[in-house]
Formats: sequence, C-alpha cells, structure tokens
Amino acid sequence: QVQLEESGGGLVQAGGSLRLSCAASGRTFSSYAMGWFRQAPGKEREFVAAISWRGASQYYADSVKGRFTISRDNVKNTVYLQMNSLKPEETGVYYCAADRSSRVPTGPGDYDYWGQGTQVTVSS
Repeated sequence: QVQLEESGGGLVQAGGSLRLSCAASGRTFSSYAMGWFRQAPGKEREFVAAISWRGASQYYADSVKGRFTISRDNVKNTVYLQMNSLKPEETGVYYCAADRSSRVPTGPGDYDYWGQGTQVTVSS
C-alpha cells in the first residue's frame, strides 16, 4: 500500500505561484504513476496532471498546459506540482493519487490511492 500526504497549499493572489508536494510512504513508490486532481466546491474532481513511474512522461489538462509542471523525485518519494499564473477559478482542494498499474491514467476512477488533499485558494 501507499499512503499519500499533500502539502504546500494556501492563499495566493491571481497570477501568483504555489508548489504542491505529495509525500508517499512505501518502498514501491517508484513503480506507481502519480496524478494530481482538484475539486472545487460543488463540482466533480477533475484531472490536472499525471506523471509516469520514472517521470519520462507527463500529461496535463488543457487548461493548465504551459502553466503547471508535474515532477517527481523517486529517492525522496515525492511528487510535485508547480503552479504558475494561478487563476481564481482554480481554487479548490488539490489531491494527489497513485496508480499501481503501468498506465498513466487521467480519470480519477483509475487511481488506487489518494491523499487527503490540500486547499488552494486563489484570490482575485
């Protein structure tokens, strides 16, 4: 099993930046694809970014391409999400997730493990 803990959320002005981290427990972290999702109040959880187990492949939602960067450090068992030029509509709870298959899925239902989330609030 993998336990995930997000950090780095907070309040930022529109146009600002935040870096989220997701620390994972377990010796098999490097074999999991990792994803970031977000959920705004009253809305469904949506895909933000994902990265393959070695970090060779990254995938992004169209809305964040060019502004967000997902990366991972398999020595530190951590995945990151660098978010630049944030917009108020990107306010929500950000979750990291792990998938133990060889895929790099973009659907929330395809992930096996989830963290508790970290709140990101972007003020206008």
